[in-house]
Amino acid sequence: MRIQPIDPDRPGELLTGLYDAYLAGHAHELGPMLSQARFSVIAREGGPGNRAEMWVMTDGGKVTGGYSLALSQHDNEHMGWVFPLVVRPELRGRGLGGALLEHVVGRMRTHGRTLLLTETPATGVGARFARAHGFTVAQEEARRTLDLRTADWPALRAMLPDVPGYSVEGFFGPAGPELLADLATLMGGMNDAPRDPDLEDMTFSLDRLRTREEHVTLSGQTCYTMIARRDSDGAPAGYTRVYLEADRSDTWGHQADTTVLREHRGHRLGLLLKLSNLLWLREREPHLEQVITWNATSNAHMLAINEAMGFELLDEWNEWRLTV
Repeated sequence: MRIQPIDPDRPGELLTGLYDAYLAGHAHELGPMLSQARFSVIAREGGPGNRAEMWVMTDGGKVTGGYSLALSQHDNEHMGWVFPLVVRPELRGRGLGGALLEHVVGRMRTHGRTLLLTETPATGVGARFARAHGFTVAQEEARRTLDLRTADWPALRAMLPDVPGYSVEGFFGPAGPELLADLATLMGGMNDAPRDPDLEDMTFSLDRLRTREEHVTLSGQTCYTMIARRDSDGAPAGYTRVYLEADRSDTWGHQADTTVLREHRGHRLGLLLKLSNLLWLREREPHLEQVITWNATSNAHMLAINEAMGFELLDEWNEWRLTV
């Protein structure tokens, strides 16, 4: 077995092999799988504000497993995030995963990083592997789904709160340059979300937000976004977004970040934003059948909103941490 890097400029069959190993290794999991386009962007770039390196384990030219390690460049420069770290199912039990993890740790140390994070379902192969290799749980998470085919739409419309002094506006697709400053302000509210105690606040520069919006198209997705503004001065107050495949090739919507800035909380803006966006999405994208969302189980406020809207528990996940 040989561990070798993938050239991000010429990823070719090695990246395809890593994606195939990811599909095979996660085929038993519930919910939607990442498309190849989205997987490739995540693996190659690690997300806005990060740089990533990809490595695969090969045997006779065939990819048997591998990983991508994302390294933040603007904050949390002590941390690395590994996704995926995978071995083809038929080759498990031979120490290949342990060898890949050892390689990850070596790369972390080369870059001067000390905190490695990843996530897996709370039970199963990934969780057993994490525990066996010294990871501890940093945060408990849950995925919930809303079945749009059976949702009580009249009841959902009736739930829309009246929020005096605020208005909502929606836009379709990646944000234009005129909205980047507002999005950068709004994303700062995500620093109040539950997280590993050793993580710093994330910084959201215009360049980082511009890159994030470019990634929407590069990953084969599009999105519906709703922003709340204070009527008196137009100040951005809150934000929510749902992603879907741009080619409408599957029936899943992916609920992403929802946040309300601290000075605007207490007006039920979170519920207004999510319901308004969901109703607009339903009108414009009737092919969608389900929306999936992630939350830390400690985020009681957002869980209450989701449950009021009819989201039901799908499965539980762990975010894991390892000091290296």
